[in-house]
Amino acid sequence: MNFLITGAAGFLGSALARYLVREGHSVRGIDDLSSGEPQTVPGMLFTRGDVNDRPKLWTLLQDVDCVYHLAARVFVAESVLYPREYNATNVGGTVSLMEAMRDVGVRRVVFISSGAVYGDQQVQPLREDTPPDPRSPYAVSKLAAEYYVRTIGALWGIETVCLRVFNAYGPGQQLPPSHPPVIPNMLRQAVGQGTIVIHGEGRQSRDFVFVDDIVRAMVAAATAPNVARAILNVGSGVEINVRDLARMVLEVTQSKAEIVYTSRVETGVSRMCADLSLVKEKLNYTPRVGLAEGLALTLTRDARFRDK
Repeated sequence: MNFLITGAAGFLGSALARYLVREGHSVRGIDDLSSGEPQTVPGMLFTRGDVNDRPKLWTLLQDVDCVYHLAARVFVAESVLYPREYNATNVGGTVSLMEAMRDVGVRRVVFISSGAVYGDQQVQPLREDTPPDPRSPYAVSKLAAEYYVRTIGALWGIETVCLRVFNAYGPGQQLPPSHPPVIPNMLRQAVGQGTIVIHGEGRQSRDFVFVDDIVRAMVAAATAPNVARAILNVGSGVEINVRDLARMVLEVTQSKAEIVYTSRVETGVSRMCADLSLVKEKLNYTPRVGLAEGLALTLTRDARFRDK
């Protein structure tokens, strides 16, 4: 099959590209390289560009069977400061892509959304029919993009699948200077015998899902029948609080790093856990990599941690 991946230089986009190339598919990628570092994927035709550049998209979309749309700004704290920029990229870029797909005649798109759209919910695990309650401009932009994808996809005859990915982790995940993702940040501190800082009591919980499992869900979504306009959770189905995660990181790394609790309370949601009933039915998806195994695999595969 012929695929186009937007956001192909990012953590999930590059992992997906590597898998598809290994399986013998033709893969094109586009990324503006605005965040993180470009990751070379041998066998992928890569173009540096913006998803709002429709002429460039028209060229890249020729003969494409399915588009994976991952291009987005993804930092929650940054979105609070720059909501207009997040709307322009995450919402405007999605609409531009859908218009270009309509113009060229591409018939399926898999949109990578986020579990952040649910917000802070009392009832867990989270089902796809839970009313969203986004708590950040980032989450709002992802939810708005979902509505655009599904609505104009239905109007223009484009099959759409929205995957609400929960807290992704794994080798190659970006570590920005500010507000780094929790797992690679903890691993960095642990292997360097540094200090793991936990805000508040560490009772807030998340559903961490390993990159290989996410890739399997994305691959299945490209060809699964009877999934048009579907919204599907992609997670591990298991929640763990930050306090227990830190202890697990120390155990896996055999580190003596210190865990320090601060009085500052994070403003994020208190709990997140994905209900996987629907994605199992639609995509035959069941996560294979548990958290302890995923942490160990990240250490083994990611030179940033292995070489400490």
